[in-house]
Amino acid sequence: MKSRFVRLIVATVSTAALAVGCGKSGPPAFPVPEVDVVVARAQTVPLTRDFVGRLSATRAADVRARVPGVLLKRLYVEGSEVKEGQPLFQIDPAPFKAALDAADAALAQAEANATNARLFAQRTRELKTTGAVSKSDVDTAEANERSTAAAVKQASANLETARINLGYATVRAPISGRSSQQRVTEGALVGQGEATLLTTVEQIDPIYVNFDRPASEVQELRRAQAAGSVSLLEGNKATVQLMFADGTAYGQPGTLDFSDASVDPNTGAVAFRALVPNPDHRLLPGLFVNLRITLGELKQAFLVPQLAVLRDGTGPYVMVVGADGNVAQKRIELGSTQESNWVVTKGLADGDQIVVSGLQKVHPGAPAKAVVGGAPNPNAPAPAPAGAPPAAH
Repeated sequence: MKSRFVRLIVATVSTAALAVGCGKSGPPAFPVPEVDVVVARAQTVPLTRDFVGRLSATRAADVRARVPGVLLKRLYVEGSEVKEGQPLFQIDPAPFKAALDAADAALAQAEANATNARLFAQRTRELKTTGAVSKSDVDTAEANERSTAAAVKQASANLETARINLGYATVRAPISGRSSQQRVTEGALVGQGEATLLTTVEQIDPIYVNFDRPASEVQELRRAQAAGSVSLLEGNKATVQLMFADGTAYGQPGTLDFSDASVDPNTGAVAFRALVPNPDHRLLPGLFVNLRITLGELKQAFLVPQLAVLRDGTGPYVMVVGADGNVAQKRIELGSTQESNWVVTKGLADGDQIVVSGLQKVHPGAPAKAVVGGAPNPNAPAPAPAGAPPAAH
């Protein structure tokens, strides 16, 4: 009986002790997640901007019929390279040759008349000394001499005009460049009342890229330069890189060539133009291209991996592990991209530990263990386990 009583007391004490121990234990502690981070470092990075532009020829000239006549033949291969002064079309020259011959004959007649008038005036002046002719006869002879001399000049000008018109019968390239297709077929009457367009010639090496930017953006860059946060290059030193629609880069870099001094009142934009080499004629006028321009340097910027940047309805942000070992959300402002990185212009501080891997395991206010380059950050404090009470200070 006694032994049984002792066993009952021991069981009761054990149960009570177990109950007391269970009463003191809290919920089970969850392990603190480890996340890969990169440490933000302020640095000077190239200031780049992405645009969409349209290509245009550096020089374009319309080839027109400058004299009326029947188009006899085309003298060039459509789409080929032509040189300045090269014959492109032939207009029937027969009427112009006849006009030239007539002008030449008229000049010969005028010169003969002028010679006769000069000799007659000379004889009249000689007879005046003997009193054989009156002063009025001398004045008339000299006036006729001057009139016939002027007629010679008029006839000479008419001859030159006829020679020019005959030259215009052979239509030549006004500039060197790539020729376009023929606009008028052989046998057509051209130049009647207007200078008929026959074809065009364009110079596309180098080639222009035209694009617009909002005036507000241009003013913002100038304010940033005045504040010292941006260093802008001179216009002709800003480099331009073209990219095609499929994402491939064009191999020849260009330079910023022109910026307008006024703002378009209809669009509120400023016109810009870049000059790009085009020796292989891969770039054709009228083509839309993407272009990236290096305008200068951006000071105190951060390069952040693109996979670390998140977005919501408010805008972009990153998750950072703070000095207390807890995760915080930081709103940022983005610039351009550089390879696999975003250029962050605002929102970060030097030394911020930006979470790049394990974002799905963290949320603002929760602890996390920062791992830099595969090893925990030795300077970061040990985070408290999830569910544990904060350490006493």
